[in-house]
Amino acid sequence: MCFLSDPTKVQAYLKTIDEVIEKGPFKDDWESLSHYGIPDWYARAKFGLFVHWGVYSVPAFHNEWYSREMYQKGSRAYAHHRKTYGRNFGYKDFIPQFKAEHYDPKEWAELFAESGARYVTPVGEHHDGFKMYPSELCEWNAVNMGPKRDVYGELKKELTDRGIKYCSSSHRAEHYWFMNGGRDIPGSDVQDEKYREFYGPSVAKAKGDPSRRPEGSIVPSKAWLEDWLASTCELVDVNRPYTIYFDWWVRQHAFRPYMKKFLAYYYNRSREWGMEVCVFYKWDGVMYHCAVLDIERGQLAAINPRPWQNDTAIAKNSWGYTQGNDFKTPYELICNLIDVVSKNGCLMLNVGPKADGTICPEEAAVLREIGKWLQINGEAIYDTSPYKIFGEGPSNCGGSFHEKFSFTKKDFRFTYKPDALYVFALMPNQKNIYRLKTLGSKDDALNYQILGVSLLGRNCNVSFTQTNDYLELHAATDERFEMPVCFKISID
Repeated sequence: MCFLSDPTKVQAYLKTIDEVIEKGPFKDDWESLSHYGIPDWYARAKFGLFVHWGVYSVPAFHNEWYSREMYQKGSRAYAHHRKTYGRNFGYKDFIPQFKAEHYDPKEWAELFAESGARYVTPVGEHHDGFKMYPSELCEWNAVNMGPKRDVYGELKKELTDRGIKYCSSSHRAEHYWFMNGGRDIPGSDVQDEKYREFYGPSVAKAKGDPSRRPEGSIVPSKAWLEDWLASTCELVDVNRPYTIYFDWWVRQHAFRPYMKKFLAYYYNRSREWGMEVCVFYKWDGVMYHCAVLDIERGQLAAINPRPWQNDTAIAKNSWGYTQGNDFKTPYELICNLIDVVSKNGCLMLNVGPKADGTICPEEAAVLREIGKWLQINGEAIYDTSPYKIFGEGPSNCGGSFHEKFSFTKKDFRFTYKPDALYVFALMPNQKNIYRLKTLGSKDDALNYQILGVSLLGRNCNVSFTQTNDYLELHAATDERFEMPVCFKISID
C-alpha cells in the first residue's frame, strides 16, 4: 500500500536523515538529545500565536475534526454532512473550495504584530493529511491544490520582516487512523484506493477495543513510521521553522526511535542554518529535557523549572473556524497569559482563519485588545522570569484540558526581573487597594529593600506598607480597571 506519492523518495530522504545525524553533533539517543538546550529567545518570548487553517475551514462546522467526524456515524458532523452535501460528497471534494481568495499574508502579519506575539505557528499539516506547504513527497498540498500557492512561505517572509519568528506544527501521526470511520460506510471514498495517498491507511480500531481514545490500541506500521519521519523532516527543510509542535499520538511507543531520529536531524540542521530551535511535545511524547513540554488547553499548578508552553484557542469549542464558534474574552485570555508566564511558561494562542483567508472580526478584535494591554504591561511579561513564588490567591489549577478563568479579587500573580518584582492583580477592585499576604516580611518572600512602587501605564502615586503579615499597595486613582493591572515594585 502506498502512503506517499513516491515511496522511493521516502527512502532517499531516510538516507539523507541518517547522513545528517552521522555528521552532526546530536545523535539519535536521549543522552545526546538532552544536551540541546531551550533557546533563550523562546524563554523570553512569552506570547505566540497558533494558526489552524486548512481544508477543514471550508465546511466550518462544529470543529477542526470535521474530516474525521463526517465519517463517524451518529456524530453531529455526520448528520450535517449528509443533509448539506449528500452521501457521495467526500472530504477530498472540499479541496477545490479551499481557495484562500482573500488571503493577504501582509495583513495577517500586521495583525499578529499588533497582538504583541513574538512567534507564530501555522499548522503545517493537520490530521486530515493535507499539507499546507510545498511537498515533493505528497501531491496533496496547498501549492498543487486548493489555494495553489505557497501560503506559509509568503507568511514567513512577512513575519520575518517584522521580527516575528516563523514556526510550524505536524499532526500527521494521527492521520494513520483519523478517517477510519469511512471504512464502515459502504461506498465511502475513504475506501477508494485512488485516494489512498490522501486518506492514508485509515486503520480501524479492533473490534472490542476497550479504549475510549479515538486511536484505541492501534499501533503504526513500519511503513507509516518511515512516512512520518520523512514527511516531518521535509516540513522543517521547506521553511526552516524555529519550532515544531507535535500533537499527542507521537507518544505511542512505536514512534520512539523515529522521534529520536527526527530530533537529531532537526537539531543538527538548526546548527547548519545558524538557528536556535525547539520542539513541543505532550504526554511524555519526548523524553524529559530533550524538548519543551506543552500543556493543551490547561495550565500547570506550580512553577516549572524549565520553560514550557500552554497552547489554547480563542474559541472555546474549536481550533479551526466554524460558524458557531464561542469565543473567550480578552480578559480571560490575558489572565491566562499572566498565569502561564508566572509559572515559567509561554502562551501560544490559536486563531482559526476562514477558508477565504480572512480572520473573523471577533478573533481580530481579541488580538488587538491583547496587544493594547501588552503595550502597557509588556515589560512585566516579555523577558521576565518566575519569582520565588508564582503568586497567591484561591484560584489555581493544573493539567491539560482544565482551563480556569474565574479569578477573584484575592488572586495575584508575580513575575520578576533582577531589579523589579511585578505584581498582577487579576481582578482589580474599585478602591485600588491590594493586600498581599505572601509578601509580608516574615515569610522571606520579599525582604529586599523596596525603592518604590508604580502602576504600569498610569501616572499616579502608589503608596505601600509592608508589615510582618502583608504588603499593601494603594494606587491613588479613581479609575476603574476592567483588565488586570500590574504594579512594578523596584527593589534592591
